[in-house]
Amino acid sequence: MKRRTFIKIAGFTIGGFAIEQGCRLFSGSSYAQSGKQVVQQKPRKWAMVVNVEACSEQDGCRDCIEACHLTHNVPDLGNPKDQIQWIWNAPYSEVFPDASQELMPEAVKKVPVTVLCNHCEDPPCVRVCPTKATWKREDGIVMMDYHRCIGCRYCMAACPYGARSFNWKDPRPFIKNINQDFPTRTKGVVEKCNFCEERLAKGLKPACVEACKENALIFGDLNDPGSEIVKVLKSRMTTRRKPYLGTEPKVFYLL
Repeated sequence: MKRRTFIKIAGFTIGGFAIEQGCRLFSGSSYAQSGKQVVQQKPRKWAMVVNVEACSEQDGCRDCIEACHLTHNVPDLGNPKDQIQWIWNAPYSEVFPDASQELMPEAVKKVPVTVLCNHCEDPPCVRVCPTKATWKREDGIVMMDYHRCIGCRYCMAACPYGARSFNWKDPRPFIKNINQDFPTRTKGVVEKCNFCEERLAKGLKPACVEACKENALIFGDLNDPGSEIVKVLKSRMTTRRKPYLGTEPKVFYLL
């Protein structure tokens, strides 16, 4: 092909592309000729509701904890001091210290509350991580990159909910049945709940939600007005942990 011919063809191609983009710009959200409407969908915003009353009625139940830890190769070190936790139970007074009252019924004070990473809208752990090993996805899930983590534990210091664990020793010898579908971690790495993002990618519910027999854990998309979680949040009074910090947790508690 001669140089002059090539330049002409290139010019026509660029000109046609520019015209197409101009038509899209001036036609708004539809194409001028086809009339097809372009619908802009909101990105998903994952969240969870914990029904404390329904959960407390199942005294000693650990189905959600066991399902989560089995799915994500969380080791059982046998030592509470070094224990790795993605989801666990804590006393009501520790979970909601600002809601504790002197005349609160003793039964309420002893209620175990399910806690996990809150996947905050404004996560302080993300701001302090020097290697970007922890970051927030568009759907709101706060993630961990185990290969980027250098074990500085800045994220643990910044998290006001104690939702992160540090591997002081190699966790692999303490995993009874390794799930080959999820990576194991190494010594010197921080880890936490990831809202089962690997299961969400397959259209599945989080392991803890699927394992709960009493529907005490409700998971869904806050941007879906027809989702169960949106209906619950609109119809029932809920609270979040330490709301005064402004982190906007995405784990809500139905008391």
